[in-house]
Amino acid sequence: MSNPGDANATPIASTAQLVEYIAAGCKPAQQFTIGTEHEKFGFLRAGLTPPPYEPGGIRALLEAMAGNGWTPILDGGNPIGLKGGDASISLEPAGQFELSGGMLTTLHATADEFAAHFAQVRAAAEPLGLGFSPLGFHPTRRRAEMPWMPKGRYAIMRRYMPLVGTLGLDMMTRTCTVQVNLDYSSEADMVRKLRVSLALQPLATALFANSPFYEGKPNGLLSNRAHVWTDTDNGRSGMPAVFFADDFGFARYVEWLLDVPMYFVYRNGAYIDLAGQSFRAFIAGELKDTGVGTATVGDFADHMTTAFTDVRVKRFLEMRGADAGSPAMMLAQSAFWVGLLYDDAALAAAEALVREQPWDSYRALRAAVPRSALNAPWAGGTLRDLAVRAVAIAHDGLRARARLDAAGRDESGYLAPLQEMAAGGPTQAERWLARFENEWGGDVSPIFAESAI
Repeated sequence: MSNPGDANATPIASTAQLVEYIAAGCKPAQQFTIGTEHEKFGFLRAGLTPPPYEPGGIRALLEAMAGNGWTPILDGGNPIGLKGGDASISLEPAGQFELSGGMLTTLHATADEFAAHFAQVRAAAEPLGLGFSPLGFHPTRRRAEMPWMPKGRYAIMRRYMPLVGTLGLDMMTRTCTVQVNLDYSSEADMVRKLRVSLALQPLATALFANSPFYEGKPNGLLSNRAHVWTDTDNGRSGMPAVFFADDFGFARYVEWLLDVPMYFVYRNGAYIDLAGQSFRAFIAGELKDTGVGTATVGDFADHMTTAFTDVRVKRFLEMRGADAGSPAMMLAQSAFWVGLLYDDAALAAAEALVREQPWDSYRALRAAVPRSALNAPWAGGTLRDLAVRAVAIAHDGLRARARLDAAGRDESGYLAPLQEMAAGGPTQAERWLARFENEWGGDVSPIFAESAI
């Protein structure tokens, strides 16, 4: 989720203006960057309960981390994030702690960013008795036991979510994800990358499955986070068929977005509840009786953040299909997509791979992977067969990029956890289940210490 407001107050005069706004994100391939975002659950080391905002919780952590290049982000006078250069720290609704990383040029730099961030969090958290674990779904707590952070947009979503799905409040309070944000050079490049990555999001969900527990017990799912997304708000989520239409591009995307119901607008430091209203009507001036005035480009930029598709189009592409996991796995998530999308030959190979099956097959696969992950049926075999081929293409793409670290190693080594799984190894979720059934003796609580950053 974004922090308060895009300050662009330019009035919206036409939908063409919005197409141009998105198209301005196009950049030459030599300027492509990698931006990784990852979330983790906080816990009090004494009792393993989620930390409150205050006292002695998330607010104190933000205040302890302020300085050292970070400045506070406020909402209603409350610190709800930190800003540092092109990176930021933000809070998900129940205090899930998120780093939106800087725009970096190599995965080696991403690895360094991970290490520095985790070290900063540990240094600030340990005196407060806090720990943090990146897991896809909270393994022990009921929804009612999760705290709520004082962010205005979350109060609006908390009211609206139950009107459009049964699991939206679980998404808000009990899930954590990792995503990577990647660039495109043109409208055609955006469409190619979007289709490849959207088709392969169910595979990513399977590879990164890391949420097999529900309120202290296994519930038969390997990615409970992915299951939650099947009934959160399907009017703005998933894999919309229009994204695979032959004439899809920036203009069709804008038209689709205008029909996604609104959540809010941001005015004078506060969020105004417009949940369920039409952005198209907002542009036409039909919401003036709400007191929000004229629709602006900044309003549209905020509205774009409320589309929750498995790949989100902004002025870049966001890969959104994966559970949060171990640092090595979260880095592998970035490596997987960089390898597939940032090398021309790899992108062509990935495009040919996904074209072997109709788009509807990938959309149907989305419903199977929360339970079965890599064992889901696929093209006469299982999804692991697709994993072998996709991971190999990503490996070739990273080798071809030839971005070397100080020791002369390219970026392909970051795919090692995925190569192990493609060869038959267990997912993170399956490893946790084995620990639960054997070493932990049916008690899920050790997962916090064992997964802590």
